[in-house]
Amino acid sequence: MSSFASAADCLQQLNPIMCDLLIADVKMPGMDGIELLTKIKRIAPWLPVLLITGYGDIPMAVRAVKGGAVDFIEKPLDKESFLNKVKSILHRSPLTDPYIIRKPLTRTETVILKLISRGNTNKEIAILLNRSIRTIEVHRCHIFRKFGVDNLADLLKRAAVMGLI
Repeated sequence: MSSFASAADCLQQLNPIMCDLLIADVKMPGMDGIELLTKIKRIAPWLPVLLITGYGDIPMAVRAVKGGAVDFIEKPLDKESFLNKVKSILHRSPLTDPYIIRKPLTRTETVILKLISRGNTNKEIAILLNRSIRTIEVHRCHIFRKFGVDNLADLLKRAAVMGLI
C-alpha cells in the first residue's frame, strides 16, 4: 500500500502494474481527483479508481463514473461499509482475471482503440495510419489481451466503463 501527498506525486510515483486499486479524494492540492482519474485511465486503463468526496453532488458523481471511476462515495465514511466496498471492488476487478496483461496501452494502441470504437475496419485503420493490415491485427490482438476480452462487444464495453472511448 502506498499513499501520496498530491495527485501529481501519485502520477509520478505510482507503479500501475503493482497497484490493484487507486483510492483518491476529489479535493486535492493542485489537481482534483477527477483530473487524476482521467490521467490514470490513460496510463493504466485496467486500474480501478474509487473516488471519495466530502462535497459531492450528482453532476460530479456522473462526471466521475463517466470518467471511469468504479464508484463515487461521500464522506464521512463508515469503516465497515468502506472496507466492504473496497473488498467488493477488488473481488470484481478485471485484474483478478489471469489473462489480462497489466501493461499500459501504447500510443498507437490508444489510437487504434479509438478507431475501432468508431467502427473502422482493420483495413480502414491500416490506410488511415499508413500501416499494413497485419500490423493493425497485431495491435488489435494486444489490445484485446490487455483488456482481457475475446470479442469486440466486450472490448467496447470495458473501454467505455474505463472512460477510454
